[in-house]
Amino acid sequence: MMTREKTVTRQTAETDITITLDPDGMGRVEIATGIAFFDHMLSAFGKHGQMDLNIQARGDLEVDVHHTVEDIGIVLGQALKEAIGDGKQMVRFAHTAVPMDESLATVSLDCGGRGYLVWKGTFSEIPLGGIPGDLFEHFFHSLCMQAGITAHIFVEGRNDHHKCEAVFKAFGVALHQATSIDPKKTGVPSTKGTF
Repeated sequence: MMTREKTVTRQTAETDITITLDPDGMGRVEIATGIAFFDHMLSAFGKHGQMDLNIQARGDLEVDVHHTVEDIGIVLGQALKEAIGDGKQMVRFAHTAVPMDESLATVSLDCGGRGYLVWKGTFSEIPLGGIPGDLFEHFFHSLCMQAGITAHIFVEGRNDHHKCEAVFKAFGVALHQATSIDPKKTGVPSTKGTF
């Protein structure tokens, strides 16, 4: 099978980001965003998604974390879109639930070229590792719109760290399933014949 590893770089006045992603990897991750908690979440995403993921990002953290988190979502989505390509022989759909102690995250994905996000769940007003809770929904929205992925993400629980980590793990697991190649399939998994 041809490699699906892709590298995308994006430079703006606010951020400088390079992401290399291989959906057919072994879960090897190297993450450096300047935001320790976000590094932890992205590492869980890559590891449990069984993808090789290298994210190197520099952003205007002296302002706040918003631009860096948002732009990583954009670049990660672009890398995923390139890796998915025409989608031939790809499974396309996936659904998973990941518990973490009292918390539960469920993620349903369609990697069929249509960007959309439905998010149900909230975090407290206390930032997670310096990241406002609502910024995680924004991150996944940016990712999904760029990648052409429809995602339904539901999370519940009491501990914000557990809820957030369950979401990132569940998204990784579902993404691995949805982007896997099924040798029994022929062509693009769409009645239209294209995404």
